[in-house]
Amino acid sequence: MFTKKNDERIKFVLLIFILLFLIIFFKIVYVQVFSYDKLSNLSDDLWSRELPISAARGKILDRNGKVLADNITITSLIIIPNQIKEPEKVAKTLSDILNTDYDDMYKHVTKKTSIERIHPEGRGLSFSVADKINSYNFEGVYLVKEAKRYYPNGNMLSHVLGYTGIDNQGLSGVELLYDDYLTGEDGAIKYYSDAKGNKLDMAEVYTEPEAGLDVMLTVDFDIQTSIERELDNIVTSFSPDHALAVAMNPNTGEILAMSSRPDFDPNNYKNYSKETLNRNLPIWMTYEPGSTFKIITTAAAVEEGVVNLEKDEFYDSGSVTVSGAKLRCWKAGGHGHQTMLQVFENSCNPGFVKMGFSLGKEKLFNYIDLFGFGDKTGIDLNGEGKGIIFDVDDVKDLELATTAFGQGVSVTPIQQITAVSSIVNGGNLYKPYIMKSILDSKTNNVYLEKNKEFVKKTVSKNTSNILKMALESVVAKGGGKVTYIDGYRVGGKTGTAQKVENGHYLDNNYIMSFMAVLPSNDPEIVLYLAIDNPKKTALLSSYTTTPYVRKILLDIINIMDIQKQKMQKEKDYEWMDKKYFEVPNVIGMTKDEAKKHLSLFDITYVGDGDIVVDQTPSANTRYYETGTIKLLMGNR
Repeated sequence: MFTKKNDERIKFVLLIFILLFLIIFFKIVYVQVFSYDKLSNLSDDLWSRELPISAARGKILDRNGKVLADNITITSLIIIPNQIKEPEKVAKTLSDILNTDYDDMYKHVTKKTSIERIHPEGRGLSFSVADKINSYNFEGVYLVKEAKRYYPNGNMLSHVLGYTGIDNQGLSGVELLYDDYLTGEDGAIKYYSDAKGNKLDMAEVYTEPEAGLDVMLTVDFDIQTSIERELDNIVTSFSPDHALAVAMNPNTGEILAMSSRPDFDPNNYKNYSKETLNRNLPIWMTYEPGSTFKIITTAAAVEEGVVNLEKDEFYDSGSVTVSGAKLRCWKAGGHGHQTMLQVFENSCNPGFVKMGFSLGKEKLFNYIDLFGFGDKTGIDLNGEGKGIIFDVDDVKDLELATTAFGQGVSVTPIQQITAVSSIVNGGNLYKPYIMKSILDSKTNNVYLEKNKEFVKKTVSKNTSNILKMALESVVAKGGGKVTYIDGYRVGGKTGTAQKVENGHYLDNNYIMSFMAVLPSNDPEIVLYLAIDNPKKTALLSSYTTTPYVRKILLDIINIMDIQKQKMQKEKDYEWMDKKYFEVPNVIGMTKDEAKKHLSLFDITYVGDGDIVVDQTPSANTRYYETGTIKLLMGNR
């Protein structure tokens, strides 16, 4: 018979059971509802394994969509040590196939890790090697597909593109600067295994890799091809220490082409020295610019009104003495009486000394700073140099004189072409850039686009027009005659700079350069080419750089569809030059009449008749002397 005391005990025990039940119930609810995702993930991590599938990097394209950097699919070896039944046999077989050390392979096979990647010997396997490994059907040995960077054009644009490491990460150039955009999201094949690593009979989950974004450059493939070809020809002809070229759109700052020698094949970058890999000469190399720097001095003098190129005169005796130092003109005995425009055409050092003193050190060095010398341009490539410019407080008469004609200061090619571009485009300094846009690789939708970036005003439009005229005059009448192209207004300036080593000028060791502008009256492209210490040639830029510049310019005319311009300066012909004359209109004339008018040319007649009914080339076309004019004959 239950007493009241027993009844209370029963109720108490029952209450305890109810409380325990509620605690368990709420714990189950908490685990199943609130902690499900966390516990599920922990469980998934405990049982699941992943075989990685690397994502393809985004492509690198030229401005017209031509592929400069692509991807190829390779096969790589991955091992899951816990699944391997006979480690000695597996290690021996794999080491034999891959021609590697057995002990090293055995360490891979027995390593206490969930997944072991065999590299570098297990990366990028050939089909025959992969098939041989696959034929053994070893448990725990997997062959996975990966994307490897591939540069279809070999050495072309190598320093600009850069290269990628073994794990497909960008290490230099565009590959490095835009690595975050180019890198994709890796995929995987997920499978499940027990605590011992044995694969469970459960469905695998495939996560597709996502390719990176494509990077479109400002570079024009065809212009780049022309520059690469001529740099190779320069190396063959002159065996220089270095050679480089860069082309820019002066109206935007876009780099249209850039290359240098020595270069490298980014597909096999390990075969080259660090110096070759890391030195993108058009932005890295610093040297005394020589006479191309006279463009800067002249622009400053014209802008300040201290010189009138066509009216002011100068007598060149062949040298000028400054602070006890004799500064010579390249022409023995000098050029005699000249206008200052002729001083520019003839690249006469004493004339530029006068120009420098007319400016004064403060004004000249203010303009040097204004044009960006002594500072990085900020181009979106790694490894840019700054150059060395005198501190104006340390500049004496001799430093002022030598700076005026490009000696004593140190600049980079990218600084020079950027500054000259601002002079010929109306006075606007733009920041140079190489990346045009970033695109979605699947849709081609623009993710990011770069536009021209105005930095500062350098000179007036009037000064710009005067300098464009002066540059064209150099090509027509001065040291740039070899680059003259009949019918096309080409501007340019030669440069011959003696090299310095350990504070001393080297004998017979020069950097030859040429800065070209096309068309000179309305520039669409500025081209700079430099040859460092060419061998077996006359040590003048007019004999070394200009023939190669002309070939590149002829290509550019076709590539960019540049039209002929009127009012081209007439060339001062030399005895070996091919002379051009305007073809008269002889349609309607008799044979004898036409022959008198075409006395400078050869003539061939087509058809019967006594009257000219058509002619090739057409009237008013410029054609070279002794060239053949075809006349179609007929009757009235």
